Amino acid sequence: MTAIGILGGTFDPPHIGHLILAEYAVDALNLERLLFVPAADPPHKLHEDKTPVKHRLAMLERAIADNARFEMSRVDVDRPGPHYSVDMVRLLQAQFPAAELYFVMGSDSLRDLPQWRQPEVLIRRCRLAVMRRPGDGVHATMHAAVLPELAERVVMIDAPLVGISSSAIVERLRRGQSARYLLPDAVLAYIQRQRLYGAKV
Repeated sequence: MTAIGILGGTFDPPHIGHLILAEYAVDALNLERLLFVPAADPPHKLHEDKTPVKHRLAMLERAIADNARFEMSRVDVDRPGPHYSVDMVRLLQAQFPAAELYFVMGSDSLRDLPQWRQPEVLIRRCRLAVMRRPGDGVHATMHAAVLPELAERVVMIDAPLVGISSSAIVERLRRGQSARYLLPDAVLAYIQRQRLYGAKV
């Protein structure tokens, strides 16, 4: 059976940390492809300012262009919100009916999973690929009392500790500092050309 990974996020901007973790997931799960799914209207970030979606899509296209196993999906940006992971996975399941889907997430997301919308439905529709960090304390049976099916639907992936965040990169750019090596060169060039995040040419 074909295995397809799903990596959602605002990607504002997409940085090398996203790419490193995605590559680890592709190798660990033997994925045919990994879908980057930019969020148009994530429910937990409704009150945050986001870069217009056309720019986030353009940056993501440039970030993943040189990796044949990376692909962008517009499944969230082309539908009305609010957007929940369980709905997004349902749409991708219909798009790839013969594939086994792996929803790639961080350990913090696994910790918060019981607060997600319909987590019991989500774990029936896909497996959860959790990027485990040293000392994060998460494990497959941690929500057994409320999600008894979870343990058999989780795959733990040992991931490197990449201390890079989009918010920290944006802050550097706003201060006029360099973001070189934190972003793919093509993404940084686009940011500078479009003068996003207060970046200077």
